[in-house]
Amino acid sequence: MCGTCGCSDGTATITAFDADGPKHGHDHPHHHHDHGHGYGHTHDHDHGPHHRHGDGGANHTHSHAHAHADASAGGERTTIRLQEDVLAKNRALAERNRGWFMGRNILALNLVSSPGSGKTTLLERTIEDLKGSLPISVIEGDQQTLNDAMRIRATGAPVVQINTGAACHLEADMIARALAQLRPPPESVLMIENVGNLVCPAMFDLGEHAKVAILSVTEGDDKPAKYPNMISASDLLLINKIDLLPHVDFDMTACIGFARRVNPDIEVLQVSARTGEGMGAWCDWVRHRRQAVEALALV
Repeated sequence: MCGTCGCSDGTATITAFDADGPKHGHDHPHHHHDHGHGYGHTHDHDHGPHHRHGDGGANHTHSHAHAHADASAGGERTTIRLQEDVLAKNRALAERNRGWFMGRNILALNLVSSPGSGKTTLLERTIEDLKGSLPISVIEGDQQTLNDAMRIRATGAPVVQINTGAACHLEADMIARALAQLRPPPESVLMIENVGNLVCPAMFDLGEHAKVAILSVTEGDDKPAKYPNMISASDLLLINKIDLLPHVDFDMTACIGFARRVNPDIEVLQVSARTGEGMGAWCDWVRHRRQAVEALALV
């Protein structure tokens, strides 16, 4: 049981793809490889940041044991201890991921939203618009199915699917295991499409350079006020499906006002992944962030 939100600690399934479709049997979440070093096996090919496979499940089990041991001390203290155990371990693994990205000059973006905001459509359009100028790889997070990964694969971009089962968010260990399959090239962009949820993904650092919150105009203009933790954790708010503005009751000024009340520094862009309106500004934002990563590497 997850100590932060109560979701299941079931093992995540990671699916890579080759020319013929999904590859199976490459993820071994219950088989630990601990060689006593931080990154990779001593093979000729590049792996993602090396962690014990399955630590995502182990950290939940470890924390749950504390819950039983400390139950007599009071529920409130137990809840705090659970959250500290889970998040502290995730932060440590996220720092490993961050170092792996920095060592390869890879810009990693964590795309977060509620279900139905248009994340996958936005990704498809972004890959198409940046084709030829920026290599993009994708990690797809979802509870079930390979549907989104298959859509991304059709664009020609390398993709790995993480199915979290009953878990409602991606964690740093899942990303590390996916990177070992995906192996994004140096000086590229990694897009991580998180599980559709505006609560728990705000708490789980994956090692990304920035969180990008995506909000559809069909969801209501008060969404930033209802989910302030996600807005506070994000660098950019993308307001999507603006082609539908004439057909919905959505106050753009109010929405941006709510967002900036929560996070005065957040950038806001308005886009339509379906029509392409505003996509140029979004692609420029990605290019600028990619250049910032490159500049940091030269320091």
